[in-house]
Amino acid sequence: MSAPSSHHIVFLDRKTIAPEIVVRRPGFEHNWREYEQTTSEQVVERAREATILIDNKVPLSAETLARLPRLKMIAVAATGTDCIDKAYCAGHGVVISNIRNYATSTVPEHTFALILALKRSLIGYRQDVIAGEWQRSGQFCFFSHPISGLAGNMLGIIGEGSIGQSVADIGKAFGMKPLFAAHKGVSGLGPLYTPFDEVIETADVITLHCPLLPQTANTIAMPEFRRMKRSAIVINTARGGLVNEADLATALREGLIAGAGFDVVTPPEPPADNNPLLALLDLPNFILTPHVAWASREAQQALADQLIGNIEAFVAGRPRNVVSGAF
Repeated sequence: MSAPSSHHIVFLDRKTIAPEIVVRRPGFEHNWREYEQTTSEQVVERAREATILIDNKVPLSAETLARLPRLKMIAVAATGTDCIDKAYCAGHGVVISNIRNYATSTVPEHTFALILALKRSLIGYRQDVIAGEWQRSGQFCFFSHPISGLAGNMLGIIGEGSIGQSVADIGKAFGMKPLFAAHKGVSGLGPLYTPFDEVIETADVITLHCPLLPQTANTIAMPEFRRMKRSAIVINTARGGLVNEADLATALREGLIAGAGFDVVTPPEPPADNNPLLALLDLPNFILTPHVAWASREAQQALADQLIGNIEAFVAGRPRNVVSGAF
């Protein structure tokens, strides 16, 4: 490995971490350059001398990476590595490290914020109050939207990692009954898992917490929506592309499900103007937030600290959180 003094670190998209979060500098001699945002076309110019790249969402294709001859490491400021050509890195000795287990509280909290808001029809009632419906009702309350509780609900969880497990724990505290769905099309995973089709058909809340891989794309689409309870709600705080968004729009408009709360969309993010989810924002039973489930102040600081720790571990010859093709 090259001597620490030779390291040139380039942070391609510092703006993906809030400005109040401290991203400390590594404890070895280095050059540091950061950019608020970087387009795909700007990567080579900005990172030509980089030995270490910090990247969150900037696409790094094989063609781009081939033009960065000094590159030894990509430190991803996130868990997902969809934007990086991992096969190229594996074939050319470029280590990829990502962030792990930093969002095991904040993402489940956001998940339940969406669940509670939908179950209690908070968006619809807030809109009604703004529109003066409370005053016009003539009584202490009114019932323009359905309200339902969580106790006794079946909580279908797709993804059994640390975030999915934390969601299950919160669900139990509300009196819900967690069901971990077996992988779609897979059987025989053991007693800890419920068959995927059974979860789709019986769950009152279905929430996704799995990576986006070729085998998980469109995990939920029209065939699944048509088998769900009409009282079910669907939550996605994981990755866009796990749910077919056009089919979700149809399911909501036709009343096949009771509601949906999403924090992610199929790339690009931010969404293009023609993304089907943007056409749903007039509905009181649909909530879209801008990929912020992970972004509590505490979680962001933990991410930033782990990010620099990953870089220091690599330079010390003990790389950690190394990514294969699984993320």
